Amino acid sequence: MSSSASSNRTRNAPLVATLTLGCKLNQAETQQAARELQRLGCVTVDRPMPADAFLINTCTITHVADRKARRLIRMARRLSPNAPVIVTGCYAERAGAELSEHAQIQVVANARKDDAAAAVHAALADLGPTSAIQAGSAGRTRAFIKIQEGCDDVCAFCIVPRVRGRERAIPIDDIVAVARERVAEGVQEIVLTGTQPGAYGRDRTDGSTAAKLIDALLSRTDAARIRYSSIQPQDVTPELLSCWDDARMCRHVHLALQSGSDSVLAKMRRRYTAEQFVEAVSAFRSAAPGVSVTTDIIAGFPGETEADHAATLALMRHVQFTDVHVFPYSSRPGTSAVLLDDDVPAEVKRSRAAALRELGAQHRRQAWRSQVGSLQSVLFETRQSGLTDTYLPCRVDVDDDLSNHLHSVRVTASDDSGLVGELLR
Repeated sequence: MSSSASSNRTRNAPLVATLTLGCKLNQAETQQAARELQRLGCVTVDRPMPADAFLINTCTITHVADRKARRLIRMARRLSPNAPVIVTGCYAERAGAELSEHAQIQVVANARKDDAAAAVHAALADLGPTSAIQAGSAGRTRAFIKIQEGCDDVCAFCIVPRVRGRERAIPIDDIVAVARERVAEGVQEIVLTGTQPGAYGRDRTDGSTAAKLIDALLSRTDAARIRYSSIQPQDVTPELLSCWDDARMCRHVHLALQSGSDSVLAKMRRRYTAEQFVEAVSAFRSAAPGVSVTTDIIAGFPGETEADHAATLALMRHVQFTDVHVFPYSSRPGTSAVLLDDDVPAEVKRSRAAALRELGAQHRRQAWRSQVGSLQSVLFETRQSGLTDTYLPCRVDVDDDLSNHLHSVRVTASDDSGLVGELLR
C-alpha cells in the first residue's frame, strides 16, 4: 500500500483492485486512475485479490491478449461475485457491446478513460457500505507518465490506431508538472509512455518534439532517472540522441523490429527497411555506450517465406538484442492485414516463433554474462532486487530493505533470473 493510500485508510475505506494488461501506456493510465481513487478515499492494490471493486485496463493487440482480458474479468467476478467490474482499454473498446451484456460489468471507452476512476467511485457509492477487505502493498518506485496517445501510422497488422484513435500529444508543461508531482511523492524513475512515443509532438503546431520534452524534464525536474524507450527507427534524430549525454537518461531503448525482411516490412506498412533499423541501433550504441536494445518480432506474417524468416534470424544475430518479445501473427478484425491471405500454417508460425525465442534467449543470457565484473546503478523495486538503468534484473543478498533506493552494485554472477551482485556502500 502506498503511503498516500495508507494515510487515507479507514475502517470502511473501499478496496479497489486496479489491474493492467498490455503496454506501458496502459500501466501509466492505471497508475493515474489509482491515484485518483486514493484521492477519493479508496485503497488500491495492483494484483488480483478479493476487493470491493475492480478496474481492469485491457489490451487487444493479439487474440492472446483478448483471452487474457476475458480470463482476468472472470477471475475478478469469481474473487468478489458482488463487486462491480469497470473494464476499459483496447479490448473493452473493441468488445464493449459483448461485455456490457453482463450487469456486473461497466465499460468505459478509451475516449473516456480519464473518467474510469470516477466510474469506479460511483459504482461503489451505489453499493453502500463496503467490506473493507485488508489491502496488501504496492510500490512507488517508478511512475509511468503518458506523454501522448493514438497513432497515425496504421501498420497493416495493428488494431491499436482503431481503438486508440489519432495521435494526441500532451503539452510539455503538463507532463513536467505531473513528473514533478511524482518526484515529490518519492518516485525515483519517470517512465515516458504512449501509443507512439517516438512520434511525440507530430500532431502539435508549437514545435514540440520528443527531444524538447526530454530536455524540459531533465532541466525542470529532479527525477533521478528518466526512461524513454519505445520508438521506431524513423524517429531517431541527432537531437533525440543528444539527450543521452545526461547520465539520468536510462540506457535502454525498445526499437520494434517486427521483421528482418524488407518485403515483409513493406507488407506490414512499416516505415523503415532492415538496413535503416540496424543504422538506428548503431546510432544509439554510439550515443549511449552500453545501451540495452530490446525489440518486438512477429512470426508468420501473411506471405512470410523461409527466406524472410531466415533474414529475421540473421538480423537478430547481427544486432544481438538484450531481450525479444515474439508474437505469432494473429489476424485482427479491422486491420488491413485481415484482407491478406493468412497462408502461413499455425504449426509453422509456432516453429518460427520458437526459433526466434530461442535465439533471443541465447542473446539475453550472453548480455547478462557480459555484465559480470561491471558496476551497475540499480533502482531497487523490492527489498533485494531491482533494475539497472539498462533494464536488466539484478538482485543482492542483504538484510536491509533497499526498495525505492538507488545503489551501486558490483555484478558478481548471472543466472537464469538475471544479474547477481554485491552492494557497494
